[in-house]
Amino acid sequence: MRRRSALGAAFALTLAARAARSQPASAPAQRLRIGFAVGYAPFSEIGTDGQLKGFEIDVAQALCARLGMQCTPVILEFDGLIPALQSRKIDAIMASMSITPERQQVIAFSSAYYFSPARMVMRSDARLDVSPAGLKGKRIGVERGTIHERYLAEQFKGSQLLRYATQDQVFLDLKSGRLDATLADAVIAQFGFLNHADGRDFGFAGPDFGKDERYYGKGIGVGLRKSEAASLGRRIDDALAALRASGSLKALNDRYFSFDLVSPPR
Repeated sequence: MRRRSALGAAFALTLAARAARSQPASAPAQRLRIGFAVGYAPFSEIGTDGQLKGFEIDVAQALCARLGMQCTPVILEFDGLIPALQSRKIDAIMASMSITPERQQVIAFSSAYYFSPARMVMRSDARLDVSPAGLKGKRIGVERGTIHERYLAEQFKGSQLLRYATQDQVFLDLKSGRLDATLADAVIAQFGFLNHADGRDFGFAGPDFGKDERYYGKGIGVGLRKSEAASLGRRIDDALAALRASGSLKALNDRYFSFDLVSPPR
């Protein structure tokens, strides 16, 4: 608990300083509490210095500076983000949350700020057919509350679905052999597992499930309360458009990735 408070203070000070530079001296900065789920390199994680870092953290900083708002992070588990937004414990969500019809029934979203595939990860020598029939009876791990969980529950009904609080926990059980596969954001899987020694014997298998818009929607957006879609949501959309037009969003992309995640697919 103390560590989270220190992280929040350091992050808030950084964003407040950037916001202050973008506002007239007489204008007080508005407060924006942003919900993050950490442990997802290279999007949001806690560095060795105890500070939040990652692509989404940098996008949040740029967004807050453009908005001229004092932003404060609130670190939660992924499945607690929407309830926290609805209960007004946070004001926005930036946690690689897909814009899906199901979620749009309960919250609003900004325009998409990045797009990412969803892939199955398993042992490289598994030689399994990545289909509902091919993975019947197999143990598939998934992070609770994600769109991957819903996809597996509805499309891989014959598989044994094991739910976890974080994707890192899934990777640990995959490595130990307690799981046969996991379905996850491909970039998180690449940077958080496959690029490390623990993921050496594993790889991607099967198609990009993220192309199924019935489940995965149309990119990753900032989650917002529906009542604020026309106010705060419009301001965030304008700020994201400005970051995209100026090349700032692409520059942040290039800081972390050798491929383009921020340009809308064609």
